[in-house]
Amino acid sequence: MIKIDAMGLACPLPVIQTKKALKNIEENGHVETLVDNEASMENLLKMAKEMGLESSYDKLEDHKYRVVITKGEGGITTSSNDTAPKEKMIIAISSDKMGDGIDELGDVLMKGFIYTLTEMDLMPATVLLYNGAAKLTVKDAPTLEDFKTLEGMGVEILTCGTCLNYYDLGDKLAVGEVTNMYTIMERLQGADKIIKP
Repeated sequence: MIKIDAMGLACPLPVIQTKKALKNIEENGHVETLVDNEASMENLLKMAKEMGLESSYDKLEDHKYRVVITKGEGGITTSSNDTAPKEKMIIAISSDKMGDGIDELGDVLMKGFIYTLTEMDLMPATVLLYNGAAKLTVKDAPTLEDFKTLEGMGVEILTCGTCLNYYDLGDKLAVGEVTNMYTIMERLQGADKIIKP
């Protein structure tokens, strides 16, 4: 059994750490994860269900849950078919925040989104960044290292040059390449799937 202490870790880290552990255990093994909130517990149970694995949980005390996921014979089931042609997926980001509402929460969500993207099995072909999202690929951006990781995995990172100049960031791009609206439109038209957080 692999034990993971994810107490105090923000979403999506408990799920990511548990999924990695599941890949590293033999058949009929277990991963036990401790989390400090009900949402993380539910996310782990949902992940197990989507993977076709058995799971259970115990509430040990206030703000402490134990989730046990069992990897049975046959290993992890996935919905993807490795022999099928891969879709050309594009991530189009237009803001340095995710969603509407409180800006501080939007910052946290966007950072979590970019980090989670680095942990996915299916990578996008391109990440397009325009308008306020141009702030995410410059020096000292909190998402910079994750974008460098994505680029190292072969993901094309394109940031709108007009947007960089508008925010006076033209000389601060630290990952990927500067692009223009024509190229942005080309990438969008050629995509099989577009995801916009």
